[in-house]
Amino acid sequence: MTVATAGEFGLISRVTARLGAASPSVLLGPGDDGAIVATPDARVVASTDVLVDGRHFRRDWSSARDVGHRAAAANLADIAAMGARPTALLVALCAPADLQISWAEELADGLAAEAAKTGASVVGGDTSSSPTLTIAVTALGDLDGQAPLLRSGARPGDVVAVAGRIGHAAAGYTVLSRGFRSPKVLVDAFRRPDVPYRLGPVAARMGATSMIDVSDGLLADLGHIAVASGVGIDLRRGAFAVPDAMHAAATALGVDPYGWMLAGGDDHALAATFPPDVELGDEWLVVGSVLAAGEFTAGGGVTVDGRRYTGGAPGWDHFGKGQ
Repeated sequence: MTVATAGEFGLISRVTARLGAASPSVLLGPGDDGAIVATPDARVVASTDVLVDGRHFRRDWSSARDVGHRAAAANLADIAAMGARPTALLVALCAPADLQISWAEELADGLAAEAAKTGASVVGGDTSSSPTLTIAVTALGDLDGQAPLLRSGARPGDVVAVAGRIGHAAAGYTVLSRGFRSPKVLVDAFRRPDVPYRLGPVAARMGATSMIDVSDGLLADLGHIAVASGVGIDLRRGAFAVPDAMHAAATALGVDPYGWMLAGGDDHALAATFPPDVELGDEWLVVGSVLAAGEFTAGGGVTVDGRRYTGGAPGWDHFGKGQ
């Protein structure tokens, strides 16, 4: 059965039936003109992302459930990177008329499963016919009384630390683009991010000064913090240990694995800056330091071992020459 056969409201009915029970934050879920989500903090953190077939995912590489996980993760990670707790997702699906309705149902399964990891729910959305399969997700979150973590808070002397996987998704993308399906751990990382959501609010309580999720590449995303904060950031290449599977894939494909780790995106790890006296524990890896602007770069920027990165583009740019 296609979405055209089911019709708009048949599609909506089938999708919403798979979203599961609403989280405690949801006072009114799908089915009305709007959802109602509790906002105990009285401030709402909101973020949106769009995924386009052939640009952000390929249906011959990923299942519909995988795409649902990816679409939700891209947005939920933004909420966590603000130091907030995700509460709800709104999803718009634009689909060709001949799309199998089972694909849309499995997409909903992935969206709901990823949201459930954070305690959030899918609370509504919209559907439309389109020649290009497109998924747009808006995430909402609550700060629970904490100050938001902005990109502009990094200060000279802070340490730079990362939580979560780095370079795995980029390596998986390269593997898939070369026509291979292994190492499985890398391919699976591209298909479904493993985001340390809970560490976002934890970092806020620990005293982090800035944070961002690594969606476009560590160098590129830390560059946003450097510019917003008016500082320089220097990373230590030696801080990054290359996992065995990544090393094997890099050797087989003739690729520098540090390119994946420094400039590869889609892992949605959390990168944050902390005062140097904060005890970070084992879940954070210290990878660099925050410098006064101009110490290595003019007006803020990111270097590796004190030098500008020369391994290619520092990350993804939808309208530029990024990876």
